[in-house]
Amino acid sequence: MTGPGSGAPGRPAEEPDAPQPCTVLHLDMDAFFAAVEVLDDPQLAGQPVVVGGSGNRGVVASCTYEARAFGVHSAMSSVEARRRCPHALFVSGRYWRYAEVSAQLHEILRSYTPVVEPIGLDEAFLDVSGAVRLLGPPLHIARRLRAQVRDELSLDCSVGVARTKLLAKLASEAAKPTAGPAGPRPGAGVVMVEPAEELAFLHPLPVRALWGVGPATATRLAGVGVTTVADLAAVPEDTLCRLVGTAHGRHLARLAMGDDARPVESERKAKSVGHEETFASDLHDHSALHAHAVRMADAVCERLREAGLRARTVTVKIRFGDFSTITRSHSLVTATASPRVVRAVSIALLEGVDVGAGVRLFGVSASAIDAGPSAEQLSFVVEDSERSDRELVQPQLRTGDPSWDELEAALAAVRARYGQAAVAPAALAGRLGLSVKRRGDTQWGPDAEVTGESGSPAPPP
Repeated sequence: MTGPGSGAPGRPAEEPDAPQPCTVLHLDMDAFFAAVEVLDDPQLAGQPVVVGGSGNRGVVASCTYEARAFGVHSAMSSVEARRRCPHALFVSGRYWRYAEVSAQLHEILRSYTPVVEPIGLDEAFLDVSGAVRLLGPPLHIARRLRAQVRDELSLDCSVGVARTKLLAKLASEAAKPTAGPAGPRPGAGVVMVEPAEELAFLHPLPVRALWGVGPATATRLAGVGVTTVADLAAVPEDTLCRLVGTAHGRHLARLAMGDDARPVESERKAKSVGHEETFASDLHDHSALHAHAVRMADAVCERLREAGLRARTVTVKIRFGDFSTITRSHSLVTATASPRVVRAVSIALLEGVDVGAGVRLFGVSASAIDAGPSAEQLSFVVEDSERSDRELVQPQLRTGDPSWDELEAALAAVRARYGQAAVAPAALAGRLGLSVKRRGDTQWGPDAEVTGESGSPAPPP
């Protein structure tokens, strides 16, 4: 395993023309959301900063290493984070700002190779096999990339270099800083896993380090004494298949030996587009949820239109106060990006659910996505369908008026020029203006002070 001390810094560790098996890089920003907040407000430097919803239903999205020293971590409830670190400084997430910095990051990444696979806002895989002759060996590229991110964005990142995506991901984790009582301890920054060292690097890791091993699978494996990757590698494949299922067992057996054949994909097709929101208090009637259905459907279609996509299946997600969760879906005959269609289907699906117990979270998503230039008129011609489109949405949707398509096209043009909040359905008008749903707002739960209608601060123009 090669760290930053191997070879002369800033110089290729090998001749560029030599075979380069380790051409997959994984770059992961260090505490990205929290680091951006500190960058924008230097007074937060050195403080236990927590980014996320500060209310009782909030979730930690990111935190500084000063907060991690108290055991705070992402996906933890805000209540638990505050219990562990009472003096933590909570900051509401600013998704638009993180997306802005992420776009700058990806410009840097694409200057090294066009084969970049984004994974969220703060990490990405790169295949640099085509850049070796120009830029030098992968280890040198990784060091140079990390230095450029620091110079241009004033943010730190960790980079893993390996033969496969799995090992590159794990190497970047090994390169990260760690939290300590005296403050953050710097990590290696860049770690490369040589082919001959793969199993020595991989096998001591906990089995949870592997993709596809969640809490349930880890518990099942622990029941037969499997706690490390080495333990997993020692289990016969047929035994593993009986334990977790054939496909999953074969997948884990390959990963345990460092075998990951997936390439870095620069273009990944979206499988679904969705929005959901956790409410500050449970909602107990359909009328209170209708406006949220309109907001979610409107935002989903906005994203579909921006990407030039259409979707055929609409799904609503409902989580009750006791955390039980249900989904209801309906597939249209014709793919669409029409807000009125998705809105009508969402409301109809919602109406079919008894919400008297109280709804904690509500979401709308669209899937079965097709590429298309524009939305098409909803068709009510259904074959072999238990429930027709007409039967589902007739109470909410007037059809047969071609002016609807022209109207939605005009509204989309207004938004494209003046912003999403320039115009919206009347149901979203409130005392604070138009309460449109923006990507990322209240993503980590409501803040402590939010008790009225939903909304989020608008990004700067």
